[in-house]
Amino acid sequence: MHIGLLTGGGDCPGLNAVIRAVTLPLIGECAARVTGIERGFWGLLHGASRPLEATTVRGILAEGGTILGTHNRCDPFKDVDGVDRSAQALAYAKDTLKLDALVAIGGDGTMQIAERFHRLGLPVVGVPKTIDNDLPENDRSFGFDSAVAVVAEALDRLATTARSHGRVMIAETMGRYAGWIALEGGLAGGADAILIPEIPFDVAALAAWCRERESREGHTLICIAEGARATGHDLTVKTRLEGSPDPIRLGGVGSWLQAQLEPHLQSEVRTTLLGHVQRGGTPTAFDRVLATRFGYHAAELVRAGDFGRMVVLKGADCASVTLESVAGRSRPVPMDDERLLAARGVGVWLGG
Repeated sequence: MHIGLLTGGGDCPGLNAVIRAVTLPLIGECAARVTGIERGFWGLLHGASRPLEATTVRGILAEGGTILGTHNRCDPFKDVDGVDRSAQALAYAKDTLKLDALVAIGGDGTMQIAERFHRLGLPVVGVPKTIDNDLPENDRSFGFDSAVAVVAEALDRLATTARSHGRVMIAETMGRYAGWIALEGGLAGGADAILIPEIPFDVAALAAWCRERESREGHTLICIAEGARATGHDLTVKTRLEGSPDPIRLGGVGSWLQAQLEPHLQSEVRTTLLGHVQRGGTPTAFDRVLATRFGYHAAELVRAGDFGRMVVLKGADCASVTLESVAGRSRPVPMDDERLLAARGVGVWLGG
């Protein structure tokens, strides 16, 4: 049995832990040959791959990033110039490498591409990866806990300078169109206001609330997701990448909010864009364990010949769902989520 393995989309802590947990059981328990595809689906188009041995993957559990590299602007079905090169990628996988199956580790874009290759006859098992935690049918993705830990620590640090100077401090998180990072990171970091894409906020109401806090508390800590927006306003787009599977890059809503608040407050308003520090560094213990469980479960699906499925966490247990059920879909924060209710219950301003 010859299995290919790739990491697609943005990097995140825990990818190497999955690579290790897929490779070792396939080699040790199935006597399989494992080949790493470099830089995600880009490697299938450019013939970039290398063998993965047991010695290759030992010692990488705690290492951030991915030893295989990744690429979040490569879709073989619609390359940068808009041409469908999926046949070329499929030929490299099946005819050149002679893969029996592919394990694809990535987010919604990766799963959508993986599902299309599965329908074309390349057996695929998916492993969910996203710091945004927004893949459907899955309660928690590895990388998310590590990103939340970064946000919480940043808010802890911003809170002390906010109190010292009597400032309004805004921290902008990643998360794309879902508010999971801002919500959980804001809760863990004691944010006074948490602004997420699922709940449009009123700028005038937020300014009035901050003015009230000026006299009562003296400072305010705001955690805002990059996809949050004020009522009647569009998303804040940083850049547009033509030809990319995800052409919109969000960013800058924290600075936009600062400009809206400053004319109405006596306090200084400062913004910190957390950016890619949320993706980098070593995974938390939780993410190391979850990534290991996901990788091993993916190897078990391969061994059982149960393809066209993605590993998920349901409650406390690993399970799997069809790739078709998750491809091209996302998972926003529901309004009855306990974390949202808890935030409102302890007095966090949520904008709605």
